Amino acid sequence: MRFRTFARTGWAISEIGYGMWGMGGWTGSDDEASARALDRAVDLGCNFFDTAWAYGEGRSERLLGELLRRHPGRTLYVAMKVPPANRQWPGRASTPADDVFPYEHIVRYTTASLRNLGASAIDLQQLHVWDDSWTVADGWKEAVQELKRQGLIRAFGISVNRWEPTNVLRAIDTGLVDVVQVVYNIFDQAPEDTLFPACARLGVAVIARVPFDEGSLTGTLTAGARWPDGDWRNTYFAGEHLTETLRRVEPLRALADRSGLSLSALALRFILTNPVVTTTIPGMRQRGRVEQNLECSDSGPLDEETIRALRAHRWDRIPDDRP
Repeated sequence: MRFRTFARTGWAISEIGYGMWGMGGWTGSDDEASARALDRAVDLGCNFFDTAWAYGEGRSERLLGELLRRHPGRTLYVAMKVPPANRQWPGRASTPADDVFPYEHIVRYTTASLRNLGASAIDLQQLHVWDDSWTVADGWKEAVQELKRQGLIRAFGISVNRWEPTNVLRAIDTGLVDVVQVVYNIFDQAPEDTLFPACARLGVAVIARVPFDEGSLTGTLTAGARWPDGDWRNTYFAGEHLTETLRRVEPLRALADRSGLSLSALALRFILTNPVVTTTIPGMRQRGRVEQNLECSDSGPLDEETIRALRAHRWDRIPDDRP
């Protein structure tokens, strides 16, 4: 496992972290299998784990707390997220900031997450949605400053709305935001245009989420795919989006084959080739998937020819109601 410096904190973070949404908020999760997968990730050098209260209303946070107790001698970094008070994803400018992240709400959910985790402090606390019009509000700023002052959180970040990578630039200019979490993958290359240069200039760390486009870039998605009722993937791949996604995945399979890589390895190594990225957080629920994904860190960046070929697969999508 290779490590990168988490800007402003100096933490040495595994460049492949662990996204825990699937084991808390998706159908088909098994806590025992999740625990085995998490333990294997620690064994292989992963030390960054991203979760949220909304992932199973604390279920994922409790699984992470159990992991920390099983590995008391390891330095493991924990990232949490405060859910919006109005429970609406993504954030919208039409909603006042104090209806989404008032001071008391941020403090209350940070306290709840600490209880679920069984810890005295959270390494990274994030807001789970955002709209940059909220930057002027005082509530979230005061909460962040107070939580840091009390030592309850060590760093603060914002999870940016899907397909809106510039909708956080005003917030990071405040100096309060230590990290931005953004969708970035072979399809979603737009963060490179404006957000990444701003983060590099301001010393803001970058967490690349959704590295596999909710599973399509693993190559396992098929026509007519359907998941149990309530599973997020039914919403994400609804209607023509599934057909269009599969059409775009096919040429990537061929490119991966020519490169001698699996499609998922190609997807992860594309992200890791960008030096602005601090870590990426694939969702993993099985030990075997953990081993396959974390192995990609040791392979290093992709060659320039492959990166140029992948540029042609950028897919700029219109923001909608998907979180």
